[in-house]
Amino acid sequence: MASEPQFVEHARDGDVHVLRIANPPVNTLRTEVRAGLLDGIKAATKEGARAIVIIGSGRNYSAGAEMTEFGKPRKPPSLPEVFDAIEQSKVPVVAAIHGNALGGGLELALACHARVAAPGAQVGLPEVKRGFVPGAGGTQRLPRLIGLEALRIIVSGDPVTAEEAQRLGFVDAVLPNATGSDLEHAAIAWARENAGRQFVLAKNRTDRIAGYDAAKFDEAAKKLTARSRGQESPQGCVAAVRAAFTQPFEDGLNVEREQFTRLVQGEQSHALRHIFFGEREAQRIPDLPADAKPATVNRLVVIGGGTMGGGIAMSAANHGLPVTIVETSREALEKGLARCEANWQRTVSSGRLSQAEYEKRRALLSGTTEFEKAVGVADLVIEAVFENMQVKKEVFARLDKAARPGVVLASNTSTLSIDEIASATQRPELVVGMHFFSPANVMRLLENVKGSKSNPTAIATATEVGKRIGKLPILVGNCDGFVGNRMTGKRGPQIEKLLLEGCLPQDIDRVMEAYGMAMGPLATGDLAGLDIGAAVRKARGTVAPVADAVVAAGRLGQKTSKGYYDYDENRKRIPSKEVEALILDLAEKMQVRRRKIDDQEILERVLLPMVNEGARILEEGIAYRPIDIDVIFVNGFGWPAFRGGPMFFADRLGLKAVRDKLAHYAEATGDRNLQPAALIEQLAKDGGSFATLKGPAKI
Repeated sequence: MASEPQFVEHARDGDVHVLRIANPPVNTLRTEVRAGLLDGIKAATKEGARAIVIIGSGRNYSAGAEMTEFGKPRKPPSLPEVFDAIEQSKVPVVAAIHGNALGGGLELALACHARVAAPGAQVGLPEVKRGFVPGAGGTQRLPRLIGLEALRIIVSGDPVTAEEAQRLGFVDAVLPNATGSDLEHAAIAWARENAGRQFVLAKNRTDRIAGYDAAKFDEAAKKLTARSRGQESPQGCVAAVRAAFTQPFEDGLNVEREQFTRLVQGEQSHALRHIFFGEREAQRIPDLPADAKPATVNRLVVIGGGTMGGGIAMSAANHGLPVTIVETSREALEKGLARCEANWQRTVSSGRLSQAEYEKRRALLSGTTEFEKAVGVADLVIEAVFENMQVKKEVFARLDKAARPGVVLASNTSTLSIDEIASATQRPELVVGMHFFSPANVMRLLENVKGSKSNPTAIATATEVGKRIGKLPILVGNCDGFVGNRMTGKRGPQIEKLLLEGCLPQDIDRVMEAYGMAMGPLATGDLAGLDIGAAVRKARGTVAPVADAVVAAGRLGQKTSKGYYDYDENRKRIPSKEVEALILDLAEKMQVRRRKIDDQEILERVLLPMVNEGARILEEGIAYRPIDIDVIFVNGFGWPAFRGGPMFFADRLGLKAVRDKLAHYAEATGDRNLQPAALIEQLAKDGGSFATLKGPAKI
């Protein structure tokens, strides 16, 4: 019979005992790990250890709590019980951090008598990004070690390096040259050398929280939470950290526990965890053969050095992949390269990029006007030219002749048919879409589009390169607009109707921004340029009375300092009297009787058309799973992660309610597109939800 897995390995190096967390790949603190640590501390003490070192096996110290245990009855021992044992130990316990020490992993280290780390290790408390606060004393111990700086670390959820942690004061030593197994040896030596020191536990420190300045704390908290509109967990973190400065340790723990319990049970935390797990699930391609191998890509070529092409090239160089931009003229090429350089230099000026790193990235970026020569040595080509089918087909016909056999050709198209683009080549099986989002050097989402003939090599290559250059690649099917643009396009008619029936642009944007969107749809249109949407409507033969009238008035958005809004010299948006008059005049001419429309109706009429189209996308197999759609919207369309995405929104509303509301608005507004999708009808009838859909659709 096979022996039970050992989740904490207990080793001995003379009088120093080592407890190795062995729960790969990231050493989460599941029940068996907590029990193993508690048993190990007791055994080491009983055996007369002079010091105890806690370290992670593999590449990480610990990524924290096992989130699959959330919402289930928690089995003993709890993390606080383990921490009590550490803090009551007469034997000093030293955390030896490498890789990542995050969440409960860092809280475990903070409870130890001392902390040492490998160079470059990452430490942080990211719980705020999962919708709750650190729940095992992190909000109380960290401020006692480093003072007000703890507020920034906890409210942002962003990790810091071991070197920064040492500077701040919550890592005692960064051990030079201590990587891999060398860290354990170095940590043992450090623990043995320092075993006789009088360590002061974090819980007993008061020097960094003395002289609490409420005004200074409030000012720091206000700045840190300024961009978290509607999200509850940052405010919960502020309340818990404040308790560290104003209350005794045990009372502060109670405040932290109250905030944790309240938030972890809330809808926002469920939504954030839905996205957290969904981002991993969405990268699993169910029908991709296990033996599918990506092509080796050592040189990327991007056709077009405009905003999108330059952003794609920067993404490659940012992650160490040599890239060449191909342009039609020397003037266009130099302009494109200069734009990349200027973007990098702004990052250098802000202190977020070193000059040395800039020079490293710039050296990986080259440019040429010699199309055939550059494409002839490429391992992957991404086309990023004007969004016009004829232009793209001409480019792909030329690429097909210039590229070596077996090289994948990708299009950055945001709406056009990959199959039609591929028809211009003799290698349609090696043509895929790689739809980057603007700005491509910043946005994480990458919609990879599978054509009807795209083979596993092409798909695997697009997926692997996407990951390599720091993107979140989601595979979708081929249709007009793919997933994200197809769905957002369906809200347009209802926005037009809302404007005619009683809303002004600022009413709609206010509701959507209160929901958590970074920017409302009308302000987003102004930012992108209203002439772009007008060109698409013209090509498709569709009309949008309000939008068309705004464009006809010469109001193209921020670039003309006037669109749906007026803009001052700092691009601050101001409600426009001209647009208001234009809307009122149109409503009168179209004999639309205006009325007051409440916020809930605005929210539903903007979001439900997208939900309905998402259901159709699932019916057609354009997306594998509902979570794929949610991940696309959170990472590419500004949907707040703490709202979980459009399909999560629908599930929370209840699909019976979704069906009924869609039917109501379809009849009330005459919008046939709002007739409930067959999938929604079926799920509502069966009492199901998008979350209960079993098995991925075939793309």
